[in-house]
Amino acid sequence: MRVKRGVTTHKRHQKIRKATKGMTHSNRVSIRRGKQAITKSLQNATRDRKNRKRSFRQLWNTRINAAARINGTTYSKLINALKKAHIDIDRKILSELSVNESTVMSEIIQVANKAK
Repeated sequence: MRVKRGVTTHKRHQKIRKATKGMTHSNRVSIRRGKQAITKSLQNATRDRKNRKRSFRQLWNTRINAAARINGTTYSKLINALKKAHIDIDRKILSELSVNESTVMSEIIQVANKAK
């Protein structure tokens, strides 16, 4: 008995069409172009998740450096002093402290510099 595959193909095509919703006309209508567009968009999404982490760390370092310079030191000297003082606060939290709680940040910097 012959097996007709129209239902399976139609389901697969509908899945591609659903994933390409919001793309340009040719990517939505053509199944081949749609597959390529989906593949490329997933590649871009993976790359940009990595880049987002990179750019946030860069922002945090900039904020920490600004707070450190206000308190008379530099970013690298501050990080070194924190490591020597065994103060384990990650850069994200240090950045938040430098923006929202500047007094707490200056106290942390003073404690780190005393422990040097």
